[in-house]
Amino acid sequence: MTAGGPGLAGAEPPPADSGGFTVDAFHFGRFHLVQPADAGHRAGMDAMLLAATVPDDARGHLADLGAGAGGAGLAAASRVPALAVTLVERSPVMAAYARRSLALPENAGLAGRASVIEADVGLAGAARRAAGLADHAYDHVIMNPPFNEGRDRRTPDALKAEAHAMEHDDLFERWLRTAAAILRPGGQVSVIARPQSLEALLAAFKGRFGGVEVTPVQPRAADDAIRILVTALKGSRARLQLRPAIVIHAAEGRDFSPVMADLSNGRAAWPRR
Repeated sequence: MTAGGPGLAGAEPPPADSGGFTVDAFHFGRFHLVQPADAGHRAGMDAMLLAATVPDDARGHLADLGAGAGGAGLAAASRVPALAVTLVERSPVMAAYARRSLALPENAGLAGRASVIEADVGLAGAARRAAGLADHAYDHVIMNPPFNEGRDRRTPDALKAEAHAMEHDDLFERWLRTAAAILRPGGQVSVIARPQSLEALLAAFKGRFGGVEVTPVQPRAADDAIRILVTALKGSRARLQLRPAIVIHAAEGRDFSPVMADLSNGRAAWPRR
C-alpha cells in the first residue's frame, strides 16, 4: 500500500523530509505499520523475533527503545492483549511514522494501549525523566539498538545510518543503563544484536541484570549465527544460559522454518526458560 492509499484518512501528514511511504501488514493483518518506502529502517525479522521474547501471559507496561515505526512494540501488543506499550524513538521522522501507524484504522484495537515518546534513549537522570521515561515504570523493555560499528556507516541514507550504526562505543552501556533505570525490580530486558556484540552486552548487564539467556539465530542449522537474541532480569543473580538456536530457513529454499514462521507471524512466543 502506498502513500494516499486506504486507511490513512484523518492521520497526520507524513514528515516533510520522509519521502514516500508504505503501509505494511504484519501478523496476518492484525496490525499495520506506516514505514518509509526507500529510506530509514523498515521493520522485519529482527523486530518480530524481539517481540517474541515477551511471554504470552505478560502484563503491565512495555517500553520499546529505539522503536522506529513501532514494529517490535506493536508486534508484542498484537499478541499480548494485557500489555500497554510505549514506543521510544529519537528520530522525529521515525517517531512521526510511529504516530501515523497508531492513527491507522487498522490499528484501532491497539491504539488505546500504545503511545509514542520522542526521546534519546541515552538520556540519563533528570533529562531522561523529563523526556517521559520515569524510574521503575516498566515491566518489560525491548531494544533493537543500532548495533553496527561506527565505521560501518557507509550508507548515504542518513535515516538508515542512524538506525543501523552506533554513534558511541558505549552504546550498549547507555541503553542498558536506561533499561535498568526504567524497569521495575525483576523486570525483563530483551535485546537483539550481532554475535560480535555479546561481550559488550554482558559487560553492560553486569551489576544490573542477571539470569542472562542467549539464543543464537542462524540462517540454517549448519550456519554460523547472524544474530543473538538475549534476555535478562533486573537484579537477578541466576547464571547465564545458552539456548538452542532459532533456525530461520528450512533445509532447502527460502521458506521460513516452522518455528520461525510462527515467531515472525505472532503465532508463538520465545519466552525465557
